[in-house]
This record gives sequence, C-alpha cells and structure tokens, in this order.
Amino acid sequence: MANFQGSKMNPKRFSASQLKFYIILIPLGIFMILPVIMVINKAFKPLGELFAFPPTIFVRNPTMKNFRDLFALSGTTGVPMTRYLFNSVMITLLTVIINLIITVSAAYAFSKKKFKIKGALFNINQMALMFVATAVAVPRYIVIVQSGLINTWLAHILPLIAMPVGLFLVKQFVDQIPNALIEAAIMDGAKDFRIIQKVIIPLTRPALATSIVLTFQSVWNATEASNNFITNDTMKTLAFYLGSLSTNNAVAAEGMAAAASVLLFLPNLIIFICMNTQVMNTMAHSGIK
Repeated sequence: MANFQGSKMNPKRFSASQLKFYIILIPLGIFMILPVIMVINKAFKPLGELFAFPPTIFVRNPTMKNFRDLFALSGTTGVPMTRYLFNSVMITLLTVIINLIITVSAAYAFSKKKFKIKGALFNINQMALMFVATAVAVPRYIVIVQSGLINTWLAHILPLIAMPVGLFLVKQFVDQIPNALIEAAIMDGAKDFRIIQKVIIPLTRPALATSIVLTFQSVWNATEASNNFITNDTMKTLAFYLGSLSTNNAVAAEGMAAAASVLLFLPNLIIFICMNTQVMNTMAHSGIK
C-alpha cells in the first residue's frame, strides 16, 4: 500500500501521471496572477499607454513619472505623504497587536472556560459575521462621537480591534487542543496568561496568522475613520489620501491613481506571501473533523 501511494498517488519524482495536473494548474496559475502583473505594470505606464486601446498587460515604455507626480502632489497639500504613511503604519501595527491579544484571549475563554451566557455571547459573535460595515456605520459613528474620540488615533483603532471571523477561526483551533494539556499546565502552577502564552499560541499559529492577515488588510485599506471621524488632515491615513486623488481632471490623475494602487496593494501582497504557509494550514485544518 505504501509503495502504491509513493509511486502512483504521490510520486517522489516526475511522473507521466502528473501531466494532467500541470496542464490544468499551470494555465490556471498564470490566469490568477495576471491581475497582479497588470496592477504593477499599470503604475509604470506613461499616460499614452494608460488610455491605449486595446489595453496591454505589460508596459512598453516604463516611467517613474506617476510616482513623482504622486509625491509632488502630496507636497502641495501641506501634509507630506510620509505623515500619511506614518499614521497608517502605526495604526495598522497597534490594531493588529490589540486584535491579536483580544482574539486569542477570547478564543481561549470561549473554548476552555465555563461561565454564564457563554453560548449567547458566542452566538452574538456569529451573528456579527452577517453584518457588513455599512450596516453598522451609524451606530459606530454614535459610539465614537459619544466617547469623545473624534480626531484621535482611537477613532481609527477602536472599530477594528475585534474581528468576528478571526475569533471564529482561532476558537476552532483551540477546540482541538486536549483539555488534559490545559489541566497539566494548571497542575504545574500555570495561570491563564501563561497557558495562553505557552500552550494556546504555539498550537494555534496557523489560525493566528490568518487572523493577522485579515486584520492587516482591513486596517491598511480602511478609509471610514478618516472620512467620518477625522477632520485634522495630519491624523488621516495613507489609504484615505491615495483614495482621494480623483480630481476634476480624471485623465491627469489616472497615472497617480495607478501608482497609488501599487502602494496600497504591495503591503497586502507581501504579508500574505510571508504567511502563506500558515494561512494554507488553516484552510486545510478547517476541513478536518
């Protein structure tokens, strides 16, 4: 049986039986990566190529003019782009860290602790998965205003520190940790914080990595706080600035918008590539019962 699996189902070397997978997967992989290639190439296209018909995938005469125009425009607004970038980096970093602490702690409590209304609270978390951001925009605005958080970093951070889908994923991983392991740690004198640090986190890394990726993407690309809760330009984010490049002369702004798209897209791509293995492990684990 082992030899059959090694030679037929999962050969260690190239086998003719694998050709059917290459024939399907290689074209599919090329098709999937085309949008990434187009976004990157578009940022280096001169204005003539941006409006060429039929459109081309690859740039013929690459130029850095779009990026130069983008940074030059930021200098005329009174707020340098480095300030927007600093705000985005700090807000994203703080939100991801706080979200990670809340997610792993809540997952541990829901999975391994017994307390009243535990089921009701987890059901509320599940219900939250059904609501899009637009549906809670008004309640969120009221909370921020009544809390006196207008024009503060907390206006950016507070609405995004809890992510229901992240809690759901991490809890499924914590559920698979044997209770005997937790009990052994308690017998050794470990408190909840120590158990989370030494037991829960190491055994839930794939789910935590997925939660980090999802949170990073949500925070990095978020513009709601800058639009609704921030009036001071020095407190706004890079996503807001790059998303507000549309001017009355849309033709002239097209090159800058293409460059802005790359600046917003690349961090998402990099963090996913860095955590790709862990994310795939989460997807594989979620199918094992």
